[in-house]
Amino acid sequence: MKPATGKRMEIGSEKWKRLIIDGAGHFGVRINRDQAQQLALHAALMLKWNRTTNLTAITDSMDVAVKHFLDSIITGPLISPGATVLDIGSGAGFPGIPLKIVIPSLQVTLIDASRKKISFLKHAIRTLNFENIEAHHVRAEDFAKNPAAANRFDVITCRALSSIKDFVLMAAPLLAEDGAIIALKGPDLQQEIEVLQQQTDTHTGLLRIENVQFSLKVKTYTLPYLETQRSIIIFRKVDGFVKSLL
Repeated sequence: MKPATGKRMEIGSEKWKRLIIDGAGHFGVRINRDQAQQLALHAALMLKWNRTTNLTAITDSMDVAVKHFLDSIITGPLISPGATVLDIGSGAGFPGIPLKIVIPSLQVTLIDASRKKISFLKHAIRTLNFENIEAHHVRAEDFAKNPAAANRFDVITCRALSSIKDFVLMAAPLLAEDGAIIALKGPDLQQEIEVLQQQTDTHTGLLRIENVQFSLKVKTYTLPYLETQRSIIIFRKVDGFVKSLL
């Protein structure tokens, strides 16, 4: 898809919402006008709070639409309705809040180590009038030690973590028996993937990390309008709430 042209869009304008709707359709994600309006409200809240709280360095309306929202909902077709989702390092709510908007039946938990970001997330949850979504000020390492969270989540997701392997190690204790871990990353993954492949059984094709076996799938894609290259990495335990990607 080519970049939009013309006068700069305002977040929440009809042009901005149409860009979201059309861009999501590029990935097979259907968004209605009410959902587009909710996404716009989330964006407006984020930028308002960003004046006093460091939530994001991305503030251009096109970049917000594509790099935050479209990049979050790309995983929508992979997650079944009703799944329990944990968003680690949620920040301003990505990808957890856009996924909740696109799939309202999800049960979503957002965690972040920044108290200010959690304050924003709680405000956004109240303003958007969500149900079955919560935000907690806690480090992922500490959350993983909570017995109530053990093996609880069908899908665990995160964007832009520095180390995929560390993310998987951190998330594994929280993952349900048939669950999946989804990491959203940039295109430069070759070195990390090679390290993971060294731990893959040549006979079964399964990756073993600390006595947990996963299948590993990598999908590259291009964000519409900006033509930015991105990657999705999926670690799956057996079959679960995540549908086949390849």
